[in-house]
Amino acid sequence: MFCEEHNSVGCYACIATDHKSCPESKIYSVPDMLDVLFNSSDSQETETRLKQLMTSMSSLSEAKETQLEALCGAKEKATEQVAKFQRVIETMVRNAAETSRKDIEEAYKKVEQEILHDKRNIDNTKNVLQETNEKLTKAASNRAQRFVCSKLAQKNIKHAEMEKAKHGTGANTNAQISFHPNHALKDYIQGLQGIGEVQVAEKKRDDLYKFKSCEDINIRVSDDNKTCQCLGCCLILDHHLLVTDVNNRKLKRVDTKTMTVVDHISLGCFMYGVCCIDKKEVAVGCGKTNKIQFVSIENKMKPTRKIDTGHGCFGIVLKDDNLYVTDLDISLYVYDMNGTLLRTITNDIDGNKLFSRSAHITINNDGNKMFVGDMGKGLVCLDGKGNHLSTINDNDLIGAACVCTDGRGNIFVTGYWSNNVMQYNEDGKKIGVLVSKKDRLRCPTCIAFQPGDNKLIVTIGNSDVMKMFDCE
Repeated sequence: MFCEEHNSVGCYACIATDHKSCPESKIYSVPDMLDVLFNSSDSQETETRLKQLMTSMSSLSEAKETQLEALCGAKEKATEQVAKFQRVIETMVRNAAETSRKDIEEAYKKVEQEILHDKRNIDNTKNVLQETNEKLTKAASNRAQRFVCSKLAQKNIKHAEMEKAKHGTGANTNAQISFHPNHALKDYIQGLQGIGEVQVAEKKRDDLYKFKSCEDINIRVSDDNKTCQCLGCCLILDHHLLVTDVNNRKLKRVDTKTMTVVDHISLGCFMYGVCCIDKKEVAVGCGKTNKIQFVSIENKMKPTRKIDTGHGCFGIVLKDDNLYVTDLDISLYVYDMNGTLLRTITNDIDGNKLFSRSAHITINNDGNKMFVGDMGKGLVCLDGKGNHLSTINDNDLIGAACVCTDGRGNIFVTGYWSNNVMQYNEDGKKIGVLVSKKDRLRCPTCIAFQPGDNKLIVTIGNSDVMKMFDCE
């Protein structure tokens, strides 16, 4: 049977049940109406389309097989990276344990020398007393000799009593060596959920985002004395965003779901870039005070240690346990986590200056490319080792200040003077203008992107509000 109304075939029972509301004039017996219903060209077209789709499905299936192979390879690589990092940690623990053993040995030798020195003095005193006693015994029949020996014995007795008082009973507690474990280290390791973060790469996207709506988030707090000026931001866990308010000298934590400031701390300096170190700590570039300030973000924020750099600190990002720091000038500095300067990146391979006003910096998901917003030169692209790849000087991008990634192969850049946010791919190809002046955007200072819900957050120069764009 055939239902013309739904262009569907079926047995008599199915048609009677599923198409009972269809007009009888639209229900046909296939054998009776075959000459009318059957169209050879339609059948050929259907067969051709069927074969095309079979070919497409085969190609897609092969592509998925390739993806599975790549996924398996990525899993093996990630597992090996875990093992490699584990070996690094184990080596560090062994080295630390060896240092403790050496400390014990040094302490032992020091105390041993003290005890041996004391024992020699005691043995010498004992020998003197023994000789004195023998002389006193021999002089028993000679009163004059006995008088002399007695006086010498009294002198030696006085010296021996002083030596005895010095050492007490001989049970010197200084001879004890003990080891007190670093329980803070043990507690820290116990608190770890893993030895790193597992990330699943997002599917690459190569088209321009579009925003559906925009909301304002007020970031002013009650004790702010000036209009906010946020020149740095970074996303942390649970939809929280950290922003540096340079005018009020505060680091603020914003809940992007409730759109409220939930915590803030004054560091007493001009703060610019901020980046996550781990789930518990961030690092803040403190401008002309020439330092990197670390801040605990557990519960209430509080400052911890700092690194003095000797140069301005503007943009900051963590890569491979090293901090990359710009100075809003001509350099990019690389520090280890102890504050040792490892490298200064200033020129390209031909000796040309890479930067004029190096601002914020971001790293792509693979860690093999870095992107620096330069207020004078545009977007400077480097490889994972800091070697120059290209510089994007786009007429649509004026005053490139802040950069961030969507984790899907795209880079967003704020144009402070062009009043827009540009989108490029990781190869430097321009995708387009995501937000512009016509969208009531002016003087964007820094940006962050929440890939989970496609929210682009933009702070505005000299404004108490920042904008959150819902993108698609």
